[in-house]
Amino acid sequence: MRRSTLADGTTVGSLCLGAMWFGTRTDEKTAFAILDRFVEAGGTLIDTADNYAFWAEGGAGGESETVIGRWLADRGARDQVVISTKVGAQPTVPGTSWRESGEGLSPSAIRSAIEGSLRRLGTDRVDVYWAHIEDRTVPLEETVDAFASLVEEGTVGVVGASNHALWKVERARAFARSQDRPGYTCLQLRHSYLRPRLDVTRPDSHIFGDVDAETLDYARNEPDMSLWAYSPLLSGAYAHPDRPLHPVYDHPGTPARLAAVQEVAAKTGATVNQVVLAWLMGGDPPVTPIVGVSSVEQLNEALAAADLELGEDLRHRLDDAGGFGL
Repeated sequence: MRRSTLADGTTVGSLCLGAMWFGTRTDEKTAFAILDRFVEAGGTLIDTADNYAFWAEGGAGGESETVIGRWLADRGARDQVVISTKVGAQPTVPGTSWRESGEGLSPSAIRSAIEGSLRRLGTDRVDVYWAHIEDRTVPLEETVDAFASLVEEGTVGVVGASNHALWKVERARAFARSQDRPGYTCLQLRHSYLRPRLDVTRPDSHIFGDVDAETLDYARNEPDMSLWAYSPLLSGAYAHPDRPLHPVYDHPGTPARLAAVQEVAAKTGATVNQVVLAWLMGGDPPVTPIVGVSSVEQLNEALAAADLELGEDLRHRLDDAGGFGL
């Protein structure tokens, strides 16, 4: 598998295993099999959150971390993997959403959340710790200080921002630099080969979630910043052309990009999903795609993308098709 390096020098697999549904839609036996296969193939990076998956039937949050923790203990695998988890979006009132009662990013919320995550994961450290969503009710400096303290204590390796406005990320990084303390070095947003319209919002999702040209330029020019992509396969839309795309992809560039990715898949003998993942991992900047699967078969398809080399001509064909929506 390809490898990428975090800001602290930690080397991880460029393909990240998303564990959102572990313990809810994906039962523990299946989750263990997926984790076993991922590590067997050389994968190291596992992404979860303290609130996964409170919205699923029977879920309350913490299920994914709990299953991962059981697997780590059963396999003795803690030193073989890099654990990425998040804080901020776990509801504090049962039956409500993260918008209504999310734990937020106050120092006390962050401290309480990391203690819960460590307990469920059965470990004394988290390698990558994310601010899952913005919390503008808390002074930014307090959030930065709280995350920096966890890094300085050794409880957390590096910290990142997910679903944040880019200006907010840079302001947080600037404050951390001014204090000579650890700051955000990872950025996690929704990103795929298809480009979203910039004038259509997702009322059912995070306020700030999609990668745009400015995000790519920022990640390309900040040497210590890594870019991670969630929902890179658009919930199966590439593999199932009959599945409707979200309205944000309804613009003239989408048919052109779909045609390009299908053409490249046919030329390489790969699946469209594999082409999308290879395009992300081999791009400028390189992107770490977070791929959620529900079976070992799906995982095997994703793993093969790590070995798919797109030549210069094919990459140009993909890059030049369509573009960002207007």
